[in-house]
Amino acid sequence: MSKQILIIFGHNNYKAGSSFNAAVRDSFIDEAKKIGHKIDLVNIYEEKQIKFWDGEKPNEQILNYRKKLEQADIFMIMSPCHNYIMNSATENFIANVFTPPWSFSYKKIIGNWGYPVPNALKNKTAIISMTYGGPSFFVSAIIQQIPRRIKKMVFNGLCGMKVKYLRFYEVLPNMPKEIFEKHMKKVRKTVQQLQ
Repeated sequence: MSKQILIIFGHNNYKAGSSFNAAVRDSFIDEAKKIGHKIDLVNIYEEKQIKFWDGEKPNEQILNYRKKLEQADIFMIMSPCHNYIMNSATENFIANVFTPPWSFSYKKIIGNWGYPVPNALKNKTAIISMTYGGPSFFVSAIIQQIPRRIKKMVFNGLCGMKVKYLRFYEVLPNMPKEIFEKHMKKVRKTVQQLQ
């Protein structure tokens, strides 16, 4: 069954052939189109820069992003990991777009305590795609798990979305071709498993 997929691509090297992230994006799109999915792609670095979130009401640009998210069955966000977070442009996108009460609200239990209640994105699928450059086992096995877990808390814990991952470790310059192909196979398999 055909799905509407919104890809938010947060890498400054967004042109085809310019980065490993761009290769992942393009392989994902190619495989999705073969299956019959529809793609809506937003390259953050091509867009008008979003101001830092300041608590103001969302402007037209943010409302348009939200509309795209509402229309999508699957949302995929892609970023390299910088200093144990997604890059600043991608983090700023999340900070501006995924705010209450649109994406979630709070149910008060007692005093100032309560729990989040998903709103506009409940039960949609979110794919978190991150690339990491650290070749250390400790860093890959422990520390680099923190950014994706934080994003899962946003998309699943607050927004009520189902979360899948595309993670790539040791993404360093001069990657051997067989490793690159192994990663692209993983991308295609992820697309094939979307339902």
